[in-house]
Amino acid sequence: MRNLHIRRAARTSVLGAAALIAALSLTACQGDSPEPADGAAGTTSQQPSDGASAAPVSDKGTDNTTDTGADGETAGKTTGGSGSTDSGSGTDKDSGSTGGKSGTKEGQENGDTGPVTRACDGGNSKVTITAVPRPVNHMLLTVTNTGSKACNAYYYPFLRFGEAQSAPQAYEESKPQAVVTLSPGESAYAGVMTSSADGSGTGGYSTKDLTVSFQGLEGSGSTGPTANVPLSKPVYVDSTLAVTYWQTEMDDALMY
Repeated sequence: MRNLHIRRAARTSVLGAAALIAALSLTACQGDSPEPADGAAGTTSQQPSDGASAAPVSDKGTDNTTDTGADGETAGKTTGGSGSTDSGSGTDKDSGSTGGKSGTKEGQENGDTGPVTRACDGGNSKVTITAVPRPVNHMLLTVTNTGSKACNAYYYPFLRFGEAQSAPQAYEESKPQAVVTLSPGESAYAGVMTSSADGSGTGGYSTKDLTVSFQGLEGSGSTGPTANVPLSKPVYVDSTLAVTYWQTEMDDALMY
């Protein structure tokens, strides 16, 4: 019996020790449990890291938006450039249209569609002559286009004072660079030296009759009707009688 109690006591001790060891082991396990909790926390802290890694995707999207804006701006600039080109084209058309109208209007006024070749003459022009104080023994001949179309005052006028048998000489140095064209209402001028100031001329005479003839394009003689120019008083002429080419300005006509 005594041995039986000893065995039971020993078994009980062994069981108690085992229970104690088990309890201690459980406590140890519970003490170690915070470490897995920390690990879980660590895992949680890594999720924002994943979120940060997603941030470049958002940035990429932002970059794409920026690029699209840049492309839009470029497209806008291209469109603007196209508009400028259209504007320039319109301006050229307007300029061409204006030039055409101007040419058409001029043609209508002159009654011609090409260059003026019509000569001024006694039928479409009026001629007058007046004495001038300077130069001495000079007169100013004026021709005015009284027609409805432009005409050219070619070369110089042929003058016939009284019963003269020939036209006076012309001052060749007075020849203009271009033919004088007269639109309706415009005038041209020629200077006339009737006699020498020093009396060196010969065959002088006085007359109240003057006939003016006009030259044509070829300059080979008179063309068209002549003009009879009345003189208010007798004019003395001699062998030095001379005339200038037709000029656009009266001052130029009186330089010789």
